[in-house]
Amino acid sequence: MSHPQLTGSRTRSVDLSAARTALWLAATVFLALLALYFVGVDQGAVSLFGSDSHVHEFVHDARHLLGFPCH
Repeated sequence: MSHPQLTGSRTRSVDLSAARTALWLAATVFLALLALYFVGVDQGAVSLFGSDSHVHEFVHDARHLLGFPCH
């Protein structure tokens, strides 16, 4: 089995400096907390999105999995 020659193509190294890593970590934590807030905030009976319950029904099982009461 022959292997094709890679001419001129190199993989770039990833910059893992402490500041860049801290920035990625902070952004990831922020997005995770934002998603957790979005799942936990809409309780159906007192919906922040009006009388529409689409958001509540969309995240209903995730709310129970995470331990949020909704009934």
